[in-house]
Parts: sequence; structure tokens; C-alpha cells
Amino acid sequence: MKVGRFGYAIFAVLLCALAVPLAAKEKLPETTKDGLVLQHQTELGAVYVKPGATLTAYTEVKILDCYVAFAKNWQRNFNDQSMGLEGRITSQEMQKIKTKVAEEFKAVFTRELDKAGYTVVETTGTDVLLIRPAIINLTVTAPDLDSPDMSTSFVASNGSMSLYAELYDSTTSAKIAEVLDNEEVGDHGFSHVANSVTNKAALDETLQAWAKILVKRLDEAHGKTSK
Repeated sequence: MKVGRFGYAIFAVLLCALAVPLAAKEKLPETTKDGLVLQHQTELGAVYVKPGATLTAYTEVKILDCYVAFAKNWQRNFNDQSMGLEGRITSQEMQKIKTKVAEEFKAVFTRELDKAGYTVVETTGTDVLLIRPAIINLTVTAPDLDSPDMSTSFVASNGSMSLYAELYDSTTSAKIAEVLDNEEVGDHGFSHVANSVTNKAALDETLQAWAKILVKRLDEAHGKTSK
């Protein structure tokens, strides 16, 4: 199936509004150009839903490849703060991180949906919900680089990222909803070691929380109680 490009206009407005910690949802646009309506009192930063749309028909989910983008100027800012050439991050290393994040998104969402009884498929159908995800504004406080530098990094947060996702009916291509949420990754209020293991654990924790929200919405539509 073919779906349109991400709604960059509404997307930009949402990002600007949600970048302000105390920004109230009433400051966000009430509707999108697709006719989706802002939902209030949700677990995510911004949720827009097509009037009258439900998830009742969907028992399977198709997840498109996750688009991943770093925060603007993150590489330059990170390298400006690095001590020596060994601590600088290259474009090749950034691409590796993007690939890993995209793979983890698919793996974590597949695992959580499968546990809840919703099969992740590669086909379309009347019972298939299609998700078009993007992780944007990605920052990594202490990426695990391929360098001889063996120093230990202690961080309060492993980084941050935003989820932007569009939900479609897989057969009609009708957009059902779009969501945006910003999260600190691995922020538990204390300093901890940052390495490939802790970075992955922190990433998975955030992705799992997002996946559980989707499962909760599907369960509610089917009259089930999420665990």
C-alpha cells in the first residue's frame, strides 16, 4: 500500500509546542489538515484521531520501517565537546546508531504486540492496522564508539528522542490517527554508566512504554484488560 508523506507542517508545529515543558495541549492545533482532532488528557504529548475512528476491526499490525533522524546539529555539537579525535562521532557511526534504533523499534513493538495477542504481519487486510513510525530529534549522551578511548562515561540520562507515528487502515489507506511524544531516555534521577548495554536497555525501556500504550488502546477497543 502507498501512504502519503509525513505531515511535516503539523509535525513542525507540534514539535515547537511540545518543546516547551509547560506547554498546554490547548496551545496545539485542534485539527490537522487531514481532519484529525486533538485528543486531550492522553498519555502522549499529542494525539490526533479521525472523528468516529476506532481500533475495533484490527487484530493484526503491520509496521513499516522506522525512519530515524538525529536532532539538528547533534553531531557537530557532540564533536565540539569531545576531547581529541578518538571521542568524535563519524557519519558512519551515526548511521549505525540509526539502523540499530530502527531495528529495536520493530523488535520491541513486535514483542509487545505478540505478547498481547496481536500478530505483526507483512501483509495488508481488513483486520490489519498499519503503523508508519519515525524516531526523530534523537540524541545520545554517550554513544559507544569504536575507539581506543576506554574511559567510563557517567550520565544522568542516556539521551532523548521523539516518536512520531501515523496509523492507517491498511486496505483503504485512511489515516486513523497520528501521535507525537518526546521522552528522555534512561533518566531515572541518578547517574549511571553509559555504554552499549545501558544505552540499549534505556532505548528498549522507552520503546516498550510506547508499545504498551498501543497495546492498551487495542485492548480497550476489544474490551480486554491490558496487563
